[in-house]
Amino acid sequence: MARQELARFLRDRRAGLGPHEVGLTATGAVRRTPGLRREEVAELAHMSVDYYTRLEQARGPRPSVRILDALAQALRLTPAERSHLFRLAGSTPPPGSSAVRRVRPHVARMVERLPETAAIVTDAGYGVVAWNPLAQALFGGGLAVGTTNLARRRFLGQGRMYESSNAEEFGHIVVARLRRAADRYPHDPQLAVLLAELHAGSEEFRQIWQTRPVHAPGHRTKTLDHPEAGMLQLNCDVLLVPEDDQEVVLITADRGSPAARALRSLAGQET
Repeated sequence: MARQELARFLRDRRAGLGPHEVGLTATGAVRRTPGLRREEVAELAHMSVDYYTRLEQARGPRPSVRILDALAQALRLTPAERSHLFRLAGSTPPPGSSAVRRVRPHVARMVERLPETAAIVTDAGYGVVAWNPLAQALFGGGLAVGTTNLARRRFLGQGRMYESSNAEEFGHIVVARLRRAADRYPHDPQLAVLLAELHAGSEEFRQIWQTRPVHAPGHRTKTLDHPEAGMLQLNCDVLLVPEDDQEVVLITADRGSPAARALRSLAGQET
């Protein structure tokens, strides 16, 4: 059954692509059917026509990760389609070679539409890739894509970090995520520079790194000492963007609480 579904997916995707969409010039006789020819897909994926034909006819062997990646590129699959292709083939899609450091537009729009929630989006190395105005007010100025990194703030003091009741726990959470990132993106140069800086500049980071902490994102509460709003009892929740290995961090306060009124004030709303 899985082979049949994989074969159908390949046929459907091939039929939906025109030569111009993959950089080919349509030449020769008029095409009797829409889409790419099998030999064109095979050429783009650097495999034999016979092998690709057997995959489309559900007769081929289970394709390797290399073959699946080649097919995903040849058929111009989106990240979601690529993951679907791997699942149909009974494989786990490997991450890309580097962490994704851009935010999807729909994620950025969601963050912007949360007026009573401080929201930031971080990449796999804890770089901030998106935020909303309340997050700017809550965490201090200087947030900027490509320069703000929460791991550097936590361990190296780069940027404003307020006193927080979960500072120790957050340190372990940061290290756990960075260890996962190091395993997933061993050839990412920016991540390598970050880890080198943290190891060189923070004894605390080095000690936590050796413990190999394991933490999963979820719901947490913390007390934040804000220089303008005072002590704030806050909720912290994390939503995952798995296709990009990113996290959306949502910080809220209980409805009707002093912290909720403080957040509204920081957001420039009436209390």
